[in-house]
Amino acid sequence: MTADVGEHTRNSDVPAVLYDRSRHGDADAQPGLADFAVNVRPGPPGFVADALASRIGDLAAYPSAAEVASAAQSAADLHGRRLDEVLLLAGAAEGFELLARLGARHVALIQPSFTEPERVLRASGARISQVTPPPPWRLADAAVPADADLVIVGNPTNPTSVLHPATDILALRRPGRILVVDEAFADLTLDPLRGAEPESVAAELADDVIVIRSVTKTFGLAGLRAGYLLAAPDLIARMTAGRRHWPVGTLTLAALTACLSRRGQDHAAEQARIVADDRQYLLAALESVGLRAAVAPSAPYVLVREPEGWKLKAELAWRGIAVRSCANFVGLDADYLRFAVRPPESSDALVAAVQDVRRRSRWETTPR
Repeated sequence: MTADVGEHTRNSDVPAVLYDRSRHGDADAQPGLADFAVNVRPGPPGFVADALASRIGDLAAYPSAAEVASAAQSAADLHGRRLDEVLLLAGAAEGFELLARLGARHVALIQPSFTEPERVLRASGARISQVTPPPPWRLADAAVPADADLVIVGNPTNPTSVLHPATDILALRRPGRILVVDEAFADLTLDPLRGAEPESVAAELADDVIVIRSVTKTFGLAGLRAGYLLAAPDLIARMTAGRRHWPVGTLTLAALTACLSRRGQDHAAEQARIVADDRQYLLAALESVGLRAAVAPSAPYVLVREPEGWKLKAELAWRGIAVRSCANFVGLDADYLRFAVRPPESSDALVAAVQDVRRRSRWETTPR
């Protein structure tokens, strides 16, 4: 199914703010609320905090080319790429901004997905097609327009938590087309038999594939903004023509170097194992109160469909718990909620709050 941006089911009873396409989970995670709305792991870990603290005294100097090359080399080594195939970013979201410089005429967005690519590419004047396969959102069911010269897909996809097979991702390639894969959460995916990042295409040596990565989710660095992309040198040259000087600051370089180090990757692997275990606990906890995942999840978040889910969201906020409404994602509506994976004790508190909502709802509807 292909649809344009205006085709979005709306319920007039739902607060209009939940449909705002620029709204993100941080708008729900207000101080004092237990946060199930933002998909950022706790952090930063001590070794990353130490790396950042050690560079505070260097902030009077501009970042050097040698520092940039060293951090980029860490990413290249990690993914088996050449140094000139790595571009460091001030957050993965900057990578989407740079895509606008490729001059795409027709952009296909595989939906539901992260909303930033549409925002920046629509502003560039490109034609946008929303490609929305039906649940369970398989790429085999995605009718991508043949003339789309830029296709963007998340893997794992936010907010569905679907992890697409790498073969299905690469099957989207066509002559004259650039394929962009958002792997912001890839380092938190795990297969019991195949190990970490089972469907990543970060090592794919291709002239038509761009992979965008983030370290802020796994290492608890959302406030710093740190990421990188992997692409052919000519694509990087096109995306960086006219880019400002010193786009990545000293602390971001320090964070990237620490996160991409062996110690950093050991931490990411540990977090992936924790996420897998805690996700299973969360799934069982949600099911115990009648909330079932819309699709088998592979990321550090779970998508649930609940009739009038937006009301449950409001009730949970009143009880001190923030969850993410998915009303503003193409292909979803206000029935859908996304729950970040949290430790078992937090999931227990979530379940207790849902049970309280259920009990109160039954009490309010019982004839007197």
